[in-house]
Amino acid sequence: MKLPPLNSLRVFDAAARHEAFGRAAEELHVTHGAVSRQIKLLEAALGLTLFERRNRAVFLTDAGRQLLAVTQGLFEQLRAGLAQLQQPDTAAPLVVSCEPTIAMMWLIPRLPDFQRTHPGVQVHLYAAGGAVDFAAQGVDVAFRRNDFEWDAALHAERVCDEWTGPVCRPGRERAADWNDGVALGSATRPRAWRQWAQAAGRKPPRRAGLVYEHFYLSLQAAAAGLGVAIGSALMARDALRDHRLEAPYGFVRDGSAYFLLSPRPFVNDPRAAAFLAWLRQEAERSLREAVGVATPDATPPGVA
Repeated sequence: MKLPPLNSLRVFDAAARHEAFGRAAEELHVTHGAVSRQIKLLEAALGLTLFERRNRAVFLTDAGRQLLAVTQGLFEQLRAGLAQLQQPDTAAPLVVSCEPTIAMMWLIPRLPDFQRTHPGVQVHLYAAGGAVDFAAQGVDVAFRRNDFEWDAALHAERVCDEWTGPVCRPGRERAADWNDGVALGSATRPRAWRQWAQAAGRKPPRRAGLVYEHFYLSLQAAAAGLGVAIGSALMARDALRDHRLEAPYGFVRDGSAYFLLSPRPFVNDPRAAAFLAWLRQEAERSLREAVGVATPDATPPGVA
């Protein structure tokens, strides 16, 4: 026989469980009339009376009780099957989308540590910024700064605050010749100098230099001695340690923060939960070393 529409069976299942069209309508977020119409369509398609209607109330017939036993099993199995489909394959690699500059300058050098501590989780890195289409790109989680609006349906876990400050080649820009320095810009963070100046209570160098297409290029230019760039404490951490850059005025919070985004709850994906915990730990360590603080609420020494 031809199967009746699935929606009619879904409406019947709700109405039969409650033995009330009104309560079924509330559960399904439809009108009482819509429930009544679907039940009539189903009864017509099956050639059976599923409910007795007496005194403005409804009661299941024998046929209705038999069909309820079928629909309850059907929808329970369907829900279980769909939930199983949405569970990630914990043996599959964790695909991480990350903004290119922080991926190159901070995340990639630390990934071997994650692989050592979590040998069962392989990470595949996908360099990209801004909005992410998780399904189309096959991405499990995305590491992003909150400088854009993402879908409210995503699960977002805060990793750390962003700290920024001027960075330059060691010895290139001292306080005495600060005003004579060249302020390098970045098209991806056009307000970086203004935000730092407001937060730190200082004025940027008077001379404006080149505006580079990417944040990474402005930091490389600063390390080459071409001027002073606004650097992220996370991204500059390794260059500061290796004395390729220095931060003469320290770092201040710029009001933004880094988040790990996922289309599913982190508790449902052990790989993503492990990566999130490790990411927070590494970010805290890097900020403690670069900024000189253990928690985002402290103020680093030497910052006005």
